[in-house]
Amino acid sequence: MTIIVTGAAGFIGSNIVHALNQRGEKNIIAVDNLTRADKFKNLVDCEIADYLDKQEFIERLQAGEFDGDVDAIFHEGACSDTMETDGRYMMENNYRYSLALLDWCLDQEVQLLYASSAATYGGGGVFREERACEAPLNVYGYSKFLFDQIVRQRLPEASSQVVGFRYFNVYGPRETHKGRMASVAFHHFNQLRADGRVRLFEGCDGYANGEQRRDFVHVDDVVAVNLWFFDHPRKSGIFNLGTGRAQSFNDVAVASVNARRARGGESELPLAQLVEQGAIEYIAFPEALKGKYQSFTQADLTRLRAAGYDAPFLSVEEGVKKYVDWLDERL
Repeated sequence: MTIIVTGAAGFIGSNIVHALNQRGEKNIIAVDNLTRADKFKNLVDCEIADYLDKQEFIERLQAGEFDGDVDAIFHEGACSDTMETDGRYMMENNYRYSLALLDWCLDQEVQLLYASSAATYGGGGVFREERACEAPLNVYGYSKFLFDQIVRQRLPEASSQVVGFRYFNVYGPRETHKGRMASVAFHHFNQLRADGRVRLFEGCDGYANGEQRRDFVHVDDVVAVNLWFFDHPRKSGIFNLGTGRAQSFNDVAVASVNARRARGGESELPLAQLVEQGAIEYIAFPEALKGKYQSFTQADLTRLRAAGYDAPFLSVEEGVKKYVDWLDERL
């Protein structure tokens, strides 16, 4: 079996490669763009058959060099910077690239499992995989939305699996390279290690300080869903991939601080006490994010559950503790 993983050196891609290895799969072609060279570290403990630069890969794919030789593509490669303002780059990197893979996979009858995003929903309050709920706030969200629209058009005639996952706020191991686009939990860990406190935005959109709410999902759960669909190749569609629970940024901060306190032998403390002690502080909401910020997200898992995926998801308290332990042992 030959499997291609695009964005293989990135956050979710490298976790998928690692999980495939754990299942005994090593004939994996890793595709990425290592302009950010430090991403290579995510693949050091993984086994792959070959590495290809994204541009070389797409040229060889369209030249027919992989025809008849590939069983599945996990397409995680994309620009995920929601603050990127170069629309031409975003559409070429996220939309046209994805479209080329879709055309090839449908022609070759190869499973395509790809990364969409909850950014397709924009600032709405209903997160259901329906056109009426979709109104992206930035060009990143639009690039993902547009590709989902094409997939919807092609699915009725597709004879092989095409499945898209609308990732909500993913956090967990192998995201160090992401810089400012890394998860809240990762930034909290670094802030705690640097100066002993974490910083959250003050209230906005009617929410109190730190009470903006997102659906935070651990990358292990994201990988588990990807692999479940890989094992069920007759299941196609576009599915939300979150926990189905909105939790506050305060929840993430409390979990982060208490996870580190536990590692130091200290007892857990509630939010009010952590704020009083200065372990959690609030900063002004950035002007640059006003009108472009999702203050609330919560995945509607109706379609995912109806498809047959019935495993539970980690809560913020469980997932952040697991992640902090992982970070403490490696950084």
